[in-house]
Amino acid sequence: MIKVKINNNQITIKGHADYEEMGKDIVCASVSSIVITTVNAIMRINNQAIDVNETNGVIINILKHDEIVDKLILNLIELLKELEKKYPKYIEIRRC
Repeated sequence: MIKVKINNNQITIKGHADYEEMGKDIVCASVSSIVITTVNAIMRINNQAIDVNETNGVIINILKHDEIVDKLILNLIELLKELEKKYPKYIEIRRC
């Protein structure tokens, strides 16, 4: 299961959905696409707004809150929530 932990300044994403075998897992692919697209968009606008660590899962540290960064992060969270609604056995989101 993919576990997502959210607080005001950090989003942590760990695990594997196990929806399908690796390379065919649409839940993992969706999470990856959502995260990569959001991170890339934020980094293009302000590469000092976030810090991303991929050592153990993905940890996004939000270093600067502004209107655009906050909207992109909110969009990331809303997209992940939609995925959780469709695939509750494979992704879990918690607010800390």
